[in-house]
Amino acid sequence: MANAYTPGLKVSENTIITKERRLPLMGDVLVKKGSRVKHSDIVAKTELPGNVELVNVVNKLSIDPKEIKDFMLLKEGDRVKKGESIAQSSSFFGIFTTPCPSPCDGTIESISSATGQVVLRQNPTPVEVLSFIDGIVDEIIPKEGVVVKSTGAYIQGIFGVGGETVGELQIVATSPSTVLDENMINDSHAGKIIVGGSLITASAIKKAQSCKVKGIIAGGIDDETLKNFLGYDLGVAITGNENKGITLVVTEGFGNINMAGKTFELLKQNNGKRTSINGATQIRAGVIRPEIIIPKDNLTETDIATPPEANLMMDVGCTVRIIRVPHFGAIATVTALPPEPFEIETGAKVRVVEVKIDQTGEKFTLPRANVELIEK
Repeated sequence: MANAYTPGLKVSENTIITKERRLPLMGDVLVKKGSRVKHSDIVAKTELPGNVELVNVVNKLSIDPKEIKDFMLLKEGDRVKKGESIAQSSSFFGIFTTPCPSPCDGTIESISSATGQVVLRQNPTPVEVLSFIDGIVDEIIPKEGVVVKSTGAYIQGIFGVGGETVGELQIVATSPSTVLDENMINDSHAGKIIVGGSLITASAIKKAQSCKVKGIIAGGIDDETLKNFLGYDLGVAITGNENKGITLVVTEGFGNINMAGKTFELLKQNNGKRTSINGATQIRAGVIRPEIIIPKDNLTETDIATPPEANLMMDVGCTVRIIRVPHFGAIATVTALPPEPFEIETGAKVRVVEVKIDQTGEKFTLPRANVELIEK
């Protein structure tokens, strides 16, 4: 039987989940290998060095650079508060003084007799890395972070906006075709991750923000809605750093697209469970997909034993997602894999796949590069 390898999005009811949690620079790892961690546990921390501020003391006090240390009130290594005098000159037998205040909180890093300047280093910014998922520390990355391993439901989306967030999963749609409207959202959804069916409306996003919803999962979103939500045209940029107070994960694509039935049912099965989501998306080299992670309750080390490699071979009967227009996001079933190259409209000869779209029953012959396997 003909088959073909193709990368795809994963929709799994029970799989091993591995998350690398790494600091942006060297620091301290706070947990040990084998430790059980919750999503909110700090697993590593460090400090980002503060910015440098230059204070031109000689100009402020009208003194010679070589004399600067005679007028300093503090020395190198001393901490200082914003507005506190770091140097001072006096005149008329000390009756009149001219202070040189610090422009910021920080530490005196150096005093230069050559330039007459004082280098202040602003206070460092603490950085903490959370576990993000409930699991077991499987590996320690010395001075950098850890690898947390868990098991549970795992879903990759097509597109997302916003970073990591964790909350209780709440199904608000009655079916995969339900449009998520503002009337379906209320104050009881505060702090939760809500699940719609097909389209996320602009009014639903605004209502969710006002109700302090942490995240929204749905099948599709209109390009204009996304643009208005962000305040700019996204283009091909990397997402995940948007500061909108809410994370969006789109499972199927742009437009009014029903959520895949298997995806909706899997989320429905886990209604009420603590869920971790991340909208970070990168389409080009080094592809990053938005994620929905629902760790298993009462995890044991046996649960995280490495499973056999997943089968990524596309075959007749497999479920795929079309990733090119005009059927972008449509879920289809593979009906045939012709072994011979097929000449497409451009004149190029490529290997193709014959599919039947689940929602409409339409049949198409497409280049294999235009579909991706939905891994189960």
